[in-house]
Amino acid sequence: MISNKEKLPVIDCDVHNQFRSRNDLIPYLDEPWKSHAERFGIPGAGLPYSSPIGSKRKDADPPSGLPLGSDPHYMLEHLVEPFNLDYALLCSDSIIGMSGYADSDHVAAVCRAYNDYLIAEWLPVSPKFKGYLCIGTQDPLEAAREIDRVGPHPDIVAVSVIGGARMPYGQRFFHPIYEACERNGLPLVIHPGAEGAGTFNPPTAVGYVSNYLQWHTCLPQTFMAHLVSFVCEGVFEKYPGFKVVFCEGGVTWLPPLLWRLDKNFKALRSSTPWLKRMPSEYVRDHCFMTTQPIEEPDDFKHLEAMFNMFDAENMLLFSSDYPHWDFDDPTKILQRLPLEKKKKIFSENARQLFKLK
Repeated sequence: MISNKEKLPVIDCDVHNQFRSRNDLIPYLDEPWKSHAERFGIPGAGLPYSSPIGSKRKDADPPSGLPLGSDPHYMLEHLVEPFNLDYALLCSDSIIGMSGYADSDHVAAVCRAYNDYLIAEWLPVSPKFKGYLCIGTQDPLEAAREIDRVGPHPDIVAVSVIGGARMPYGQRFFHPIYEACERNGLPLVIHPGAEGAGTFNPPTAVGYVSNYLQWHTCLPQTFMAHLVSFVCEGVFEKYPGFKVVFCEGGVTWLPPLLWRLDKNFKALRSSTPWLKRMPSEYVRDHCFMTTQPIEEPDDFKHLEAMFNMFDAENMLLFSSDYPHWDFDDPTKILQRLPLEKKKKIFSENARQLFKLK
């Protein structure tokens, strides 16, 4: 492994902290949900498909015997210190998936409990830990209240939601969330993980697929739909300070999507009279994407060519997806990019977006 002196500063924008048990949240729940959880446990909307290789790195189990991703001290030892991370941004994909659960009041209570748990039990462990607060998308007004409650905390750097949805995220139903994000200076991070589960729509445009391989491969369809919706519904005109991060959905699908959207807009712009610029300009100014899982063509020049098609050096954020099976090692990926571009992707873009020192 290369020495620390040779490593670039790294901000990891997708690190998954987990619970020792979902019952860790019980002390932070309000009544009647606390009593309910003590009797019946805390529900969750899990993956609709089973991975044949599991979800974890085989070497990431804490030696303490605690569940994967649940020991903050081991995370520092196993991830943050060896890879020279300036910050690990914590995203609980197990909680944001609850937006597919039917009871919006129950989901809001669990999200409040998680946010308080995150602030009490993870963020104080190290200044290198920063957190994404969680909200449910079923009740945007309640979600906005939670953003206003937790968003001012100095170690909260973003709002996280799941990619699965009942309608595209640009629609006006969700706008109170974006208004609250803008009010608190927090970007929205959209993360996959429960598409097709619970009350969500099917995970692809043509319905349900048969296995995890197909589900995982088709995840970019969700992000494409949300991105087009954000632009065409005028979200970025209405909330000019609002930013969106498309996390863990790939990156190379973006250029052809923007080509198609710009082309169609030239002929059909009367259907979106609130847009004052080309769609691709809004995306360039308001949207970011994380690197993991980075597409890996046989010829690196093909990936580099795609990067040159969409201002990748200013729109990409490094992410590892630790401690999952498709973890990306920051000392291994994108090493053939020019140094200045790597500096932006591995730390500078995230430092500016999340207002980190």
